[in-house]
Amino acid sequence: MASTLYAQLATPTNPTSLPCRKLSSLSWRTMFDSALSPSNSPISTTKGKHCSLPKVVCNAQSAPAAVNLAPGTPVRPTSILVVGATGTLGRQIVRRALDEGYDVRCLVRPRPAPADFLRDWGATVVNADLSKPETIPATLVGIHTVIDCATGRPEEPIKTVDWEGKVALIQCAKAMGIQKFIFFSIHNCDKHPEVPLMEIKHCTEKFLRGSGLNHVVIRLCGFMQGLIGQYAVPILEEKSVWGTDAPTRIAYMDTQDIARLTLIALRNENINGKLLTFAGPRAWTTQEVITLCERLAGQDANVTTVPVSVLRFTRQLTRLFEWTSDVADRLAFSEVLTSDTVFSVPMAETYNLLGVDAKDVSSLEKYLQDYFTNILKKLKDLKAQSKQTDIFF
Repeated sequence: MASTLYAQLATPTNPTSLPCRKLSSLSWRTMFDSALSPSNSPISTTKGKHCSLPKVVCNAQSAPAAVNLAPGTPVRPTSILVVGATGTLGRQIVRRALDEGYDVRCLVRPRPAPADFLRDWGATVVNADLSKPETIPATLVGIHTVIDCATGRPEEPIKTVDWEGKVALIQCAKAMGIQKFIFFSIHNCDKHPEVPLMEIKHCTEKFLRGSGLNHVVIRLCGFMQGLIGQYAVPILEEKSVWGTDAPTRIAYMDTQDIARLTLIALRNENINGKLLTFAGPRAWTTQEVITLCERLAGQDANVTTVPVSVLRFTRQLTRLFEWTSDVADRLAFSEVLTSDTVFSVPMAETYNLLGVDAKDVSSLEKYLQDYFTNILKKLKDLKAQSKQTDIFF
């Protein structure tokens, strides 16, 4: 069935063929507007320029046999597909959904080391790749809800997965009658068009809204889990910790809490079509996070501070070379994170909407305290075992 449907899905204008390989942030928006434009007429930009790009359309949207798949193929509301299931957030979504009784299918790229831990948990793993649209339809057969946690790998061009792959996934989901689509985005992505990743996230939000799919968009500020490798481990290993001199504040959130709130949102029909933002209880500067880690680890950090001015210079320098364009894009995102910005929102209204008690959401202090308590206990136990097994001659 999936192979037959993919023949209907043959996208007339594959997103990968769009002339966007060297587009500026303005061009990303122009490309998006053209994708949803009713015609291929030139689009006016804020700078007075015009650009005419092919319309991104899926043939199945105009094919009655494909559009009407949903009524003829009933699926269980508990059947979900998690895209990006091996990632920091994706694996928590999978684990939580399984614990709550969902039938979970995980879309995972073919890889040398199989994602056996997902199977061990009880999920079904299917191989597919968002950069290869022909592999997507088969993964959607029998699925009620798609939860998209995927993002491109650091070595990939940002547009490959985060724009072209997401367009293909949304088009296939629409064609195959998926009944709900949850998309994770970045807080304030609409306010930073100069950053390609944030601009693409914003464009994908708009593309999803224009698709007609029943959907929820969830913007995130930052993961607590990311702080372990960035600060906690280097401090314990007495290695350098990299920071900046910027006063940026980020309300980090535990991905386990994000997973729990996401599944609550999935079941709440009053949230369909809404844009939610999840943020932790408090916003932290880099220095505050480092100080907290030092206190919990019981030792000082070897901090190397990178001035924001250096990041700006590096970004401009890398723009001079075509082969470093993606590095420059990622530095642009780093520059936003090191500006005088607060990545946080009041959560009272969201908690009320979801029926969640704010006290049930982990604080960064509690999360890091649990980590350091566990890791220091293990290190102490290992040291004790080492002394017991020492042999003296």
